[in-house]
Amino acid sequence: MGEAAFDATKDLREFYTARAGRFDLVVVPELPFLMLDGHGDPNTEPAYAAAVQGLYALSYRLKFTVKRELGRDAKVAPLEGLWSAADPRAFAARDTSAWDWTLMILQPPWITAELVDAARPAAAEKAPAAASARFETLTEGLSVQTLHRGPYDEEGPVLAELHEEFMPEHGLAFNGPHHEIYFGDPRRQAPERMRTILRQPVARTA
Repeated sequence: MGEAAFDATKDLREFYTARAGRFDLVVVPELPFLMLDGHGDPNTEPAYAAAVQGLYALSYRLKFTVKRELGRDAKVAPLEGLWSAADPRAFAARDTSAWDWTLMILQPPWITAELVDAARPAAAEKAPAAASARFETLTEGLSVQTLHRGPYDEEGPVLAELHEEFMPEHGLAFNGPHHEIYFGDPRRQAPERMRTILRQPVARTA
């Protein structure tokens, strides 16, 4: 039997599973991602949809190239996003026009910058934004995460509880952008069936 395919939801299960209705502390290690940046409402900003297409095109090109040339396979990981704003309350208030975002897809541990550069031209032919994607590692460290079930626009109360109750009560302060991990395709799933991990990197204040 060959080597099992890398699957982030299984091989990094602690960071790709969470429970609704509770906040859990995790320590997220350094992980490699393809990333693309943008600003504004993800529902109306054309660059957002272009970034999604570019990241998936490059991720699948890498998957097929590495499987063919190196014999190593991986399941393409879920789409993720880092979200920031000058005022963190913009998230709970769903003030989408104030958001900056970095869309990301986790890569298997054997992916290198050289492999990414080699796959980029073919991916960019299908999705031009792939040409601008960068390959970087991200280390979030101590973080709080939970699972949100339902439409993205209903995350506000969960984030308000995290920011205004859980973090102050446990002596935690913001230590990085708000992070979301998306399971399912909003174009094909009913909004009430959507699942999203909400993660906030934190630092202890005492």
